[in-house]
Amino acid sequence: MCLAIPGKIVEIVDAENDIAKVEVGGVRRNINIGMLDKEDARIGDYVLIHVGFAMSKIDEKEAEDTLRLLEELGSYQDEMDQFKGSIQ
Repeated sequence: MCLAIPGKIVEIVDAENDIAKVEVGGVRRNINIGMLDKEDARIGDYVLIHVGFAMSKIDEKEAEDTLRLLEELGSYQDEMDQFKGSIQ
């Protein structure tokens, strides 16, 4: 099963091509933020990530709650393994 996982935007890598670096559980990866409005993709914002794309912006509390729920469901580790194994 594939889930969207929350990540924090830590850098805008390539604004022209809508690429940002996000951090999830200490792992940083480049993702595409082109599906978001420009004002919804700033450093420090939290987004839901699915297959390398930011699907929507969420607030910090929702990000923390979602990560906690994924951990409790046992789904978090599979998603983190996929995130860690993705090519930048």
